[in-house]
Amino acid sequence: MFTGMPEGGATSSGDRARRSLAGTRFADVRWVTETGSTNADALALARDGAPEGVVVVADHQTAGRGRRDRRWVAPPGGSLLVSALLRPPARAAGTVTLAAGVALAEAVAEVAGVEARLKWPNDLVVVLPGDGGERKLAGILAEADWPAGSAISDGYRPPRPDERVVVVVGVGVNVVWPTDPAELGEDGAEVAGIAAALNWVGPEVDRAELLVAFLRAFGDRYASLVADGPADVLAAWRRRSATLGRRVRVDVGRDDVAGTAVDVTEEGHLVIDTVEGGRRTVTVGDVVHLRRV
Repeated sequence: MFTGMPEGGATSSGDRARRSLAGTRFADVRWVTETGSTNADALALARDGAPEGVVVVADHQTAGRGRRDRRWVAPPGGSLLVSALLRPPARAAGTVTLAAGVALAEAVAEVAGVEARLKWPNDLVVVLPGDGGERKLAGILAEADWPAGSAISDGYRPPRPDERVVVVVGVGVNVVWPTDPAELGEDGAEVAGIAAALNWVGPEVDRAELLVAFLRAFGDRYASLVADGPADVLAAWRRRSATLGRRVRVDVGRDDVAGTAVDVTEEGHLVIDTVEGGRRTVTVGDVVHLRRV
């Protein structure tokens, strides 16, 4: 069930976004004041038969989350919180997150004039002026549903390459945050030490305008991915990557992998030349960018 609260102040933003996106893949924008999680809402809509292209946006999430169920912290109205429902062929599903990252970086550059870089697997990062530190500007969480015809009791059945699967792409962008960490709540100092907002590195921008720019760019990147394969998306991701060429340490759960990040595969996995010698492909993990030497 869609759990978002009825639109209040979000109405004008939603109306403007819908007018600008009329006729596009993402014309069905449902902007609410508050919900638990836009990703959870979009997945529920998918299970109820909603078509590809439905977009859920919220001014505030009470149960927002990132990878590994980390809590998403954002002041109400200060971030763009959006989830898009897609039904790509299984062969393209693994690269959807990279396509979203490229589109989001393009939208940030277009609307705010800020160059954000892509940190594998799912973050946008910026460098604060006068600080030099790399901070998280946005996060992306893509969640896939079990393929049609599968049941948990029967075990997982990998979908066929052209079989459609449900993928919900959730994006959280820090747009207008207070510059005083104390105003970010009890975790403000910690959050300000690892994150940044667009208004900290560029001009204040309108969230509806940023949403439209992102969804237009994402629609183009997604269409290219499905029709022509991942080559163009991967090339664009590599150009904007903050990870490739860097010394990294990747927490993969059981151990760490350290070395130099050298590429991403067609499935979006990270390739590392390890310090022990040899090459290792990491499918999932938390990346730490180590100091350049």
